[in-house]
This record gives sequence, structure tokens and C-alpha cells, in this order.
Amino acid sequence: MPLPVRSLPVLQNWDCHSCTDCCREYRVHVTDEEQARITAQGWSELPEFKDKPLFVRDGGWFSKRRRLNQRADGACVFLDEKGGCRIHAKFGSEGKPLACRVYPFVLVPVHDHWRVGLRYACPSVANNQGRSVEVHQPEVRVYAGAIEKQESLTKENLPNPPSPRGQTVSWPDLLQFVKALRDLISESTGPLELRLRRCIALAALCREAVFDRVYGARLREFLDMIVQAVCVEVEPNEAVDEPTWTGRMIFRRTLAVYVRKDTGVHKGISRHGRLALMWAAWRFAKGTGRVPRLHAMIPPVTFEQIEEPRGALPTSVDEMLTRYYAVKLESLQFCGKTNFDTHIWDGLDSLIFTFPAICWLARAFHDQPREEAFIRALRIVDDNFGYNPLLKGRMQKWGTRLLSKQNELEKLVAWYSR
Repeated sequence: MPLPVRSLPVLQNWDCHSCTDCCREYRVHVTDEEQARITAQGWSELPEFKDKPLFVRDGGWFSKRRRLNQRADGACVFLDEKGGCRIHAKFGSEGKPLACRVYPFVLVPVHDHWRVGLRYACPSVANNQGRSVEVHQPEVRVYAGAIEKQESLTKENLPNPPSPRGQTVSWPDLLQFVKALRDLISESTGPLELRLRRCIALAALCREAVFDRVYGARLREFLDMIVQAVCVEVEPNEAVDEPTWTGRMIFRRTLAVYVRKDTGVHKGISRHGRLALMWAAWRFAKGTGRVPRLHAMIPPVTFEQIEEPRGALPTSVDEMLTRYYAVKLESLQFCGKTNFDTHIWDGLDSLIFTFPAICWLARAFHDQPREEAFIRALRIVDDNFGYNPLLKGRMQKWGTRLLSKQNELEKLVAWYSR
């Protein structure tokens, strides 16, 4: 029996508006079954596909992975002149690879059910355009069943809870931690940057505790007490020190990954090779002069200009980002398998890291209205969050963990929201 789908992000709207960004920006990997099915659809017999393979190898010569081929401009070979999918037009949604059908939804197996997140790299998601996501529940159930079949998932072989190192936390108790974080984001008062710093404070206290004897109702009482304490004790923005030179340097090293684009029509300077990327990494670590265009959308701007405060976040931006973090937390898209197997607290650190990253990048779009600048920044940063394999490297994880341990993450959240 398929696992039920729960916890759809009810405060989020989405419908596909046929912008074709996903068809132009991503490499779509296919299974052997999908490759055989699409091959059997007869595309190779059409004149426009003559001498143009439908699939290409992804990886080295010995790699068995295959993906849909792309045109010279990075767009999928099945994208027609009007911006429609040829497979969808002729064979319906079921004829496409599962990855194309599911996007921008992210389905996370949790305990005995599926939780649902979203990719804010999609313009319609970032702009909250369309009907309530709840309307899409029937199709999401179909996607969940297809994923279970494709990956042979059952209740017996679902992933274990992403427990902190050295501890074992049950799924029901881990979901209590998540609820406390979700409540701090959505229900506590104050600007978003303050609520995020309260989450950092809660995580710091929970890291020091051992929960082998505190679970169930006792854990709920403990978390209620902690939430009340951090809401009182976390200081306002103006009382938080600026990030140190070391904190900013470590921040920029990881930031360079979050603003990077190596595929699609917005591919940045990676098109010029490894030396260009090494030069960009050095420039980000140095933090002076012109910002390298790791993403084609980054305008001409200097690091010094970005460090200039821009004022508090507009209400519309605060609401948009509140929705973003609430969805990431509720869906558990921030830890476990969907974020490079990080445990709950390291996953939370990486999620909160995206806030100063988004604020930093929004400052780069200085020629845009602030709300539009934040939407662009959110799309770019979330495009990498949980997906860019560079973020699972030891140096990147070590850097984020060190920022948290040295209280630099809190300072970065406060500083870039000013």
C-alpha cells in the first residue's frame, strides 16, 4: 500500500506558467526504463532528430548514467519552438521522465508518510503564483507512488531519522524538534532575522543536551520551555556584533558555491574552464574588487558595494522568506537524504546559512526593486541548496559548522539583514 502524502505546504501557491526555465537550466537523468520508453516513442524517426541522439552519457567514459540530450544553448532537445515539451504534447505527462513530472515538488520520505517541499528556483514558486499547493495533492500522490516503485521504497526500508551524532532520536521525537523550529519561524514575533537567530539559539541548547531519557511528553515540555527562553533572551539586531574578518571569509567561500551556475542558459564563468573557477574562488575568499560572475545574472558590482547596509527587509520580502523557511522545515527538506545526509542541527545551520547568502546576493542586484532583487537571489541560492554536490564536501560542511560554533552565523544573519 502506498505511503500517504502529508504536510503539503498549505501557505504556498504554485501552478506551471510554462516559463520553460526548468527545460533550459537542468540536466535530466533517466533510468533504463525511461530511456527505453522514450526511445520506443519513435522520436529518432523524425527529421528534426536526425543525427541528434536523444540521450548522452553523464560522467566519465565508464559511467552508466544517461540524461536527456541538450541543444547548443543548453535547452532540452524535446523543447519545441513555442516553449512546449514535445513528449508531453504527444504522450501526456506520463510519457516524460519522472524528474520532469515531479519538479518543482520535492518528496521526502519520513517515518510512515511522505512530506512535500518545493524548489524555489522555479519562478512560479518564488513568486507564489497559482493555486494553493493543496490542489495538487492528487498528482503528488501519483508522483509518490512512482518514486516508491522506482526506488523500491517500503515502510520497512525508509531512511532512519537524521539524528545528531552519537544519539538516536525516534521519528516522532525528531518531528517535535522540527515543530518547535517551525513555530519559532511562523508563530513567534519580530522580523525574520530575529526568528532565525532564535532557531540558532534553540539548536545550540539542544546540541548540548542528551535525549536518551527525555522523549515523548517530557521532550515536548522541554522544548516548550526552551522556546519561551530563546524568545526572551535572544538580543535585538542592533545588539549583535558585526561578523569578524574570519567569519566573513569563511562565509564567502561557501557563498561562492551558492551563487554558482554551471549548466543552462545562465551558466557563469565556468564556461571558461577550471582556471576561471579557481580565480573566482580566490576573489571570493579575498572579498575585494569586482564580484566574479559565477552566475550569468550577477550584474557588475563590487564586494565593497555589497557590504553597504540597505535597510530592514520590506514586509513583502519578510513574508516571502518566512514562507520559504517554513516550507523547508515542515517538509524536512533541510536535513537527511535531501541535504547530503546531514543530521538535524547541521542541516539547520546550512538552511539558515542561505539567509545571509540571499541577502548578500539581493544587494548585488542593486539596480532592481528590492522585492525583485530578493526573488532573484532566492531562486539562485535555492537552486543550489541540497543539490549542488560541492556543498557536501568536507570543507563546505566544516565551514558552516565552524560559523555556527563560533557564533558567526548569528552575526551574519543580523548583519546582512541591515
